[in-house]
Amino acid sequence: MRLYLTALNPTASVTGGFLPAAAALGWDVTILTDRPGDYPDHEALAVDVRNPRAVIEAVAAHHPPGAVFSNSDHLQAETALAAAYFGLPAKDWRACVTAKNKALARAALAAVDPVRSVRLAPGAPLPADLPYPVVVKPALGVASEDVVLAAGEADLSAAVADIRTRRPDDVLVAEEFLDGPVHTLETLGDASGVRVLGGFRTTLGPLPHFVEERLDWDPAPAEEHVRHVLAALRAIGAGFGACHTEYAVTPDGPRIIEINYRLIGDDCDFLLADLAGVPVHEWILRAHAGEPLPAAPAVRGDGARHGASVAVVAGRSGVVTAAPPEIAPSGDEPWAGYGVRLWHHPLRAPGDRVDLTGTNRDFLGIVRATGPGRASVDAAVTAFGRLHPWTVA
Repeated sequence: MRLYLTALNPTASVTGGFLPAAAALGWDVTILTDRPGDYPDHEALAVDVRNPRAVIEAVAAHHPPGAVFSNSDHLQAETALAAAYFGLPAKDWRACVTAKNKALARAALAAVDPVRSVRLAPGAPLPADLPYPVVVKPALGVASEDVVLAAGEADLSAAVADIRTRRPDDVLVAEEFLDGPVHTLETLGDASGVRVLGGFRTTLGPLPHFVEERLDWDPAPAEEHVRHVLAALRAIGAGFGACHTEYAVTPDGPRIIEINYRLIGDDCDFLLADLAGVPVHEWILRAHAGEPLPAAPAVRGDGARHGASVAVVAGRSGVVTAAPPEIAPSGDEPWAGYGVRLWHHPLRAPGDRVDLTGTNRDFLGIVRATGPGRASVDAAVTAFGRLHPWTVA
C-alpha cells in the first residue's frame, strides 16, 4: 500500500501523527510538497501541491496509489480531486471548498444555522445594516489570523483597513458575534457513516482577538449539540474523513463558528487519540484507503479522566531568551505525583523573534496533559510553568 500525503510545512500532526501511523500500518509513504527538504527522512517529491493537476501528474508518474490524503487546511480540495481521479475514497471536493471559504459556508448553512454574514470584497463599501457587534475575518483565513471583534461601524472600518494592509486582495466576511462558550465536535466518517469521537471546550484569550489559549477534553458533548453539528455537516456535504467543527453555545442554542474539514491540531489530535482510546491517525488513513472503520468506543462522561492542551502565549514582543525543551512523560517529574502525564511541544527556540499578532501564531509552546480529573491536570500544568518558564526579552 502506498500513501501519497500532500503537505506544506511540517506539522506535529504530520510528523508525529500521520507518518508514524502509516509506518504502523506497514504502508509506504511518498510526501508531495513544495518544501521537500523539510522531510529528510522520507521520500518527498517537489510538487506544486496547490495545483490538483500537478498532484495528479506526480502520482501518475510514480508508484500506483493506495490512498491520497492531506491534513492541511489549504490542500483539502486539491487532494480530494487527485484522490477521486484515481478512483480512491475521498472527501467531496465541493464540501472542501465550501468549508474552507467562510462566505460560502455561511450561505450553505443558512437553512440549518442562520447567522447574519456579509461578504466584503476588496474595495467594497461597508454595509450599513450590520448587527453589531460583528466579527470580521478573512474568508480563507486560518489560525485566528486577522479575526477581530468590532463593536460598531468605526471599529469595523478600522479593522478592515488594518487587515487590508496585509491582505489587500482578500475577500473578508463580517458576521454577527456568536456570544457564548466555544466548543468543538470531532468526527470521523467512512463509507458507512459518521462517528462522533468527542469534543473540546475552548478557552479564548481576551477580546477583541480570538486566540485559542486552552482546549479541555469533553468526552460526551450534549446530544443537542451533536445533532446540530451533524446537520450542519450534511448541509455542506461533509462527513467522510476527519472534521473539526467549532461552535458557540449561545442563548439560542448551538451555532456554528466554522467547519474545519481536517483533524484538529495544536496537539489536540494526540489528546483525542489518548482519551477516546482510538488510534485516530491510523483510522483516518484507513478510511482514505477504503477500509471500514470499527465503531467508536463508548466514552466516559464522569470526569474520571481529563486532558487539556494549554498554549503558552507570548505576553510581549521581543526575543526568546529562555525556552523549555521538548518534554515527554518519563514518570520522574513532579507532576507525576498528581497522577498526570505531561508533554511539552516547543514552537519557538532561544533567539527567535516574537512579534505579537493577536493570533495563535503568538504561541511559544503547547503543554499537553492527561490525568485523573481537571484539578490534577491544572495542578500539573501550573507546576510545569513554574519549573520551566519561557522568557521573552
